[in-house]
Amino acid sequence: MGNAAAETNDPVMDRNLFNQWFDDRMAQRQADHVPSMTIIATKGTLDMAYPPFILASTASALGWDVLVFYTFYGLNLLRKDLDLEISPLGNPAMPMKMPMGPDWLRSMNIPNVLIANMPGFEKMASGMMKKTMRDKGVATIEELRFICLEADVKLVACQMTADLFSLDQAEFIPEIDDWIGAASFLPTAQKADVSLFI
Repeated sequence: MGNAAAETNDPVMDRNLFNQWFDDRMAQRQADHVPSMTIIATKGTLDMAYPPFILASTASALGWDVLVFYTFYGLNLLRKDLDLEISPLGNPAMPMKMPMGPDWLRSMNIPNVLIANMPGFEKMASGMMKKTMRDKGVATIEELRFICLEADVKLVACQMTADLFSLDQAEFIPEIDDWIGAASFLPTAQKADVSLFI
């Protein structure tokens, strides 16, 4: 035990002193620990842009160290110019309500057959979603991304994805912490208290 606790000739007392010393050390270690989280963001649609930014900014506000790894279509969330859209087609969990008409009509979901065959429906759906977010006071993706940057969330981009899709780094925000591959990201994720795949 060294100088942590003075040894006595009583084995029970020595064991109790050691247990107390050990418990104190573990409690201090836990108190000093800063929680950490890593997120893998793989999707670049309007609806799927919210989870990584909301979770990252919230964890950072709680004092956590946060790193978000943007790969494949998630890399779109780091572009300078965000033009995110949403597609209700093939997404049965996303009910699209009729945008106009009497209350009984607006309470109905738009049938999939109309969604699939109506030209320009995805643009309309994206506009409806953005309007709903504004009307409900939900922050925009640009605002959430800014909050993450202000809160020191580390935003890292997948270099392999950029190479695969021949993306120019000049199209992306300059605040990206690094362009890395999976081999550089995984050791950080391995040590994190929480790792999420979105």
